[in-house]
Amino acid sequence: MSFKGPEVLGESGVFDEYEFEGEKEEILADLYQFNLACSVYGCLLENLTSEQASRMTAMDSASNNAKDMISKLQLAYNRLRQAKITTELTEIVAGAESV
Repeated sequence: MSFKGPEVLGESGVFDEYEFEGEKEEILADLYQFNLACSVYGCLLENLTSEQASRMTAMDSASNNAKDMISKLQLAYNRLRQAKITTELTEIVAGAESV
């Protein structure tokens, strides 16, 4: 991105066909400052948007990882619970057979 100063624009003759209220150099200097401020503001907005998008992506990834972890832990819990129930039933059946 390259900016030409107001002196260069004023001397280039690009704005000779336009009429200005006030001094042309002063108006061009104001326009230059406004253009520069708008460009900086646009860069700041782009930066903030990029940061927000990165945060959203990170949070989505963290949510998906948490869901996967919950599913794995729930499966492990259910397997252990089922193994315990099976063991208790085997003990009950073995105790009933011995009587």
